[in-house]
Amino acid sequence: DTHKAQRELPLRMACLQGKVYTSKVKRRGEEKTKMSEERAVQQVLAKYVRGADVRDGEAVAALFTEAGRVEISYNNSGKLEPVGELVGQEAIAAAVSQMMQPLPARGWSHHTTQDHIIEVDGDNATIDAQFVVFDVRGKERPTTGWPEGAFGAQGTVAPIESGDYRPILRRVDGMWKIDTLRIVMNLPLAFP
Repeated sequence: DTHKAQRELPLRMACLQGKVYTSKVKRRGEEKTKMSEERAVQQVLAKYVRGADVRDGEAVAALFTEAGRVEISYNNSGKLEPVGELVGQEAIAAAVSQMMQPLPARGWSHHTTQDHIIEVDGDNATIDAQFVVFDVRGKERPTTGWPEGAFGAQGTVAPIESGDYRPILRRVDGMWKIDTLRIVMNLPLAFP
């Protein structure tokens, strides 16, 4: 229903902008539940992984406070070894846009997060979530068409990274922002 979609648009836009909703609202006889604090905090991490997937540094950086930081470490048999640190929105945007490997033709990155442990205390929040990054490569369709017997998705999906995201967030002007994102990798990292 077009009118229903138009009525819901402000709420959807507010959710995309990270604004927090915790109570019920009535609109023209409909009762809607607004987003809980925990869900609003979780949305920030969801936007982070989607921005990283498409290498959108500006969108990712906007999720951080101005002095936000990313601390990356490797979990070497229970001992955390620092790998790198980014400080400030500009450094974070540059890292996502320029340092992450570009996506090839028919290539995608999918960060998935699961088992979120979320704690909210006033204007502060933490998340502890496990993650896996998948490298997705679609095969190019042959000019003569798919070979006989080809069926279903053509390409590969392979896990390439795993670990934990441990962001510390705070509410700034009514919006949840990442103050510090601790990324704990389960695999060692090599850089050229």
